[in-house]
Amino acid sequence: MKVFHILLTSIDDVKRFNSAACEEPYDIDLLTGRYIIDAKSIMGIFSLDLAKPLRVDVHGTEEQAAAFYKKVGEFVAEH
Repeated sequence: MKVFHILLTSIDDVKRFNSAACEEPYDIDLLTGRYIIDAKSIMGIFSLDLAKPLRVDVHGTEEQAAAFYKKVGEFVAEH
């Protein structure tokens, strides 16, 4: 499992991140505070406080996680 943080600052960012997550066959979770949301649920993402960085947990192989990290690199936030 790979863990990193992202920042989604616009509706378009949410749509693009969600689209990238939906293309993957493994589970991807977004975490903030006590909430865990499926990254493949656009309504779930919009229910989160997007003013803060979100933790991403990629539940794939190391290679899959690295490829996904690269795919969504524009959203990665240093935390």
